[in-house]
Amino acid sequence: MKLALFLPVMLLGGCGGASDQSTVPARALVSVVRVERGTAPEWLTVYGSATPSQTGAQTLSINQPGQVSRLLVTTGAAVRAGQPILAFMLAPSSQAAYAQARAQFQLARAQRDTTQRLLGQQLATRDQMAQAEKAVGDAQATLDALAKDGAGGALTLVRAPFAGVVTAIPVAQGDRTQPGAALATVARAGGIVVTVGAPPEQASHIHTGQRARIHPLDGSTMIDGQVVRVDNALDPQTKLVDVDISFPAGAMMSGAGAQVDIATATRNGWAVPHHAVVTALDEPHVFQIAGSKAKSVPVTIAVPGRDTDLVEGELDPARPLIVEGAYQVADGDLVRVGVAR
Repeated sequence: MKLALFLPVMLLGGCGGASDQSTVPARALVSVVRVERGTAPEWLTVYGSATPSQTGAQTLSINQPGQVSRLLVTTGAAVRAGQPILAFMLAPSSQAAYAQARAQFQLARAQRDTTQRLLGQQLATRDQMAQAEKAVGDAQATLDALAKDGAGGALTLVRAPFAGVVTAIPVAQGDRTQPGAALATVARAGGIVVTVGAPPEQASHIHTGQRARIHPLDGSTMIDGQVVRVDNALDPQTKLVDVDISFPAGAMMSGAGAQVDIATATRNGWAVPHHAVVTALDEPHVFQIAGSKAKSVPVTIAVPGRDTDLVEGELDPARPLIVEGAYQVADGDLVRVGVAR
């Protein structure tokens, strides 16, 4: 009786054991790449705006009082060398001063001619002739100086000194200005730079010639640039060190804001695809395949990138690195390779 009861139990137990042995562990499908050493620039991010360079711009003025009679271009306009920017009407006092100087020159020249005739008739001395010549020279110098200062005519055209872009017109049509007042600023073609402010402790790592990436704040395409100037003093207002970044002519307009990344150093490490680095809920790590299992390897992200990260850690170059599927596996999981790159 007891034997009959025992046998069915043994049979049932044998059936259960056969079912467990037929279960096959699941394997995650992953893609892999070879892991290799690489280098990447270390970027310093700063902010600024496009402005005329210190040597690439010229402010135009007239050393005479007067009135802006007409604006011929607008701020931001591209101009060629010699192109009129605005028309300027001299003040009546300046016109009168020039007319008086011209009359004085004509009088001095007439007196010199008279003295020369008298000298030929021995009715004047050589000293008188020398004084007459000096009077002509002095009158000529005064007239030339007034003409150079813009007093040569009632209406003066202010022209671009070179091909470039009008970056500022601080006057309006009809404005009356004093001698030497700024009328317009022209930046030489290719003479506009992005000026950024760098913290003093970071500015020591910036040098002319370093590569830069310019990201206009209006969302337009990134522009390649280069460091062309590092100031040696703090800006009195921002308390930052001004740095100039050059870029291709016409790529940005003066006044446009930008984020700039400057490559201040080069780092060495493991170059791995960005998607291979797992950062969720843990310290950064990657997975390599040891045998047929995923092995977690802690890493430090030295230089993050859009497509490739430079990391530091105890990676084994002989083991494949998991890319696709890295976020779906855990340390020790069985994996199978679907795509190798």
